[in-house]
Amino acid sequence: MASCAICGKRPPKRFCPAKGEKICAVCCGREREVTIDCLPDCAHLIAAHRWEVEHRKPLSAEDIPYREISVSPDFVYERWNFISSFSGMILAVQIEQKDLTDDAAIAAIEALAETYRTLGSGIYYERPPVAPLARALYGQLAKFVQEFRNESARTGVAALKESEIFPLLVFLLRIAKQEMNGRPRSRAFLGFLRARFPLPAHAAQDAPRIIIP
Repeated sequence: MASCAICGKRPPKRFCPAKGEKICAVCCGREREVTIDCLPDCAHLIAAHRWEVEHRKPLSAEDIPYREISVSPDFVYERWNFISSFSGMILAVQIEQKDLTDDAAIAAIEALAETYRTLGSGIYYERPPVAPLARALYGQLAKFVQEFRNESARTGVAALKESEIFPLLVFLLRIAKQEMNGRPRSRAFLGFLRARFPLPAHAAQDAPRIIIP
């Protein structure tokens, strides 16, 4: 009788697209997004993420990034173009870098938020993430923010102030912390962005080519 491709003990009842083999339900639940680099269209992964959303508890006060910072809904909605464009840049990078995970994306956003927090106090302090993929994404996002500000200033349409960037990044960080599930290979937050900011069909051709040191 066939056995699970992972544990070799229990009967395999689920086909794992990432491994191309059948595994048991226990290993699927235990190794999903941990040792298995799950494909985003896996039916079992989608069902698991749906269950996590339905049973998720709000972030505790200790887990809210920069909880002393107040970010009003009106402030965010009035600058929604930046939020959607910034999220689109993250997704465009993911097209080029399939290994991008929630952890890497969050590390890049956190580092960029800290850069703009210090800028607000009159000090320029930049400390990119150490991990290569997160560091590469940080560079692309930092470049994007500057280009976005330059373009908005050139067109004169709701020019984005430097002081407004930090609270917007804080908003995205809070969303990311709420959506992530803590698994090392999770892309739940990235999936959340993809569902709300779908990229056009030509995005794969226009995805930024990033070089990982």
